[in-house]
Amino acid sequence: MSSWITTLEGTPSGEQVALILALIAAFLHAVFGALQKGRHDPWLSRGAIDFALVVISAPVALFLVPWPEGHVWLILLGAMVIHFVYKLGQALAYVRGAYTVVYPVVRGTGPLFTVFGAWIIFGESFAPLQWVGVAVLVSGIFGLAAYNLIHIETGRDTLVPALWLAVGTGALVAVYTTYDAYGIRATPDPFTFLMWFFFLSSLDFPIIAALRWKNMAYRPPLRPLFVRGLAGAFVAWGSFGSVMLATRLGKVGEAAVMRETSPVFAALIGVLVLRETVGPRRIILMTLIAAGAVLVELGG
Repeated sequence: MSSWITTLEGTPSGEQVALILALIAAFLHAVFGALQKGRHDPWLSRGAIDFALVVISAPVALFLVPWPEGHVWLILLGAMVIHFVYKLGQALAYVRGAYTVVYPVVRGTGPLFTVFGAWIIFGESFAPLQWVGVAVLVSGIFGLAAYNLIHIETGRDTLVPALWLAVGTGALVAVYTTYDAYGIRATPDPFTFLMWFFFLSSLDFPIIAALRWKNMAYRPPLRPLFVRGLAGAFVAWGSFGSVMLATRLGKVGEAAVMRETSPVFAALIGVLVLRETVGPRRIILMTLIAAGAVLVELGG
């Protein structure tokens, strides 16, 4: 698999595979959101997922892929710090604001900042039609957040700080997307970076979650948390792994934008699986997101 990935680098076929991987990441990110939607405390959910990631990633990292060498260790250390701050900001935002409002703001600011980061660090540039696509996609995501904000009935008193945290977390999405792209490109075997990243960057939140669970007046049962955490860990493997491989094979900015079509997949999951109702306004906003992604791809 590693040799196949490396042979695709810098080729038209590699760019097509990058597009497919980014869309897979978008779909799996929507599944990830559906798994954690409102069922558990966000600190505990993240801790359970990270605990499962350590369990399933450690054997692969230690015994099945080449170990990192030289400066790759320093890159992984940086990734641990960046992702810890990102997860911290995300949990704080989810505690203070409704998921349906916070999530679109995080996902909307992420690709916008990533495009600029990829321009500064990797020298990537977008054609005029691609910029139009970015604007259409981001407006659809923020429109979705605004629609949910208008119709929210509880938690308005903490919503303003939650939105600021969501914007900051979106910026951190751009930071880790750009940084991880640098890391996976700097590692000879991409799966070395992936598996050691999943292993090392998941060591923090299980400790935080365990301390939080211990100090709770009502402690939720651990079995459902572990089951959901294991499912979330495999989804995270697919989602984060796909988009990281996409950034190695194609443009970082394009991969980031394509990944943010996840609200479209989330709506489909809501309708087809969760039996939720999606009105005409949301359908229009979802169409904007999908149209923006198409424009980015056609303009490239």
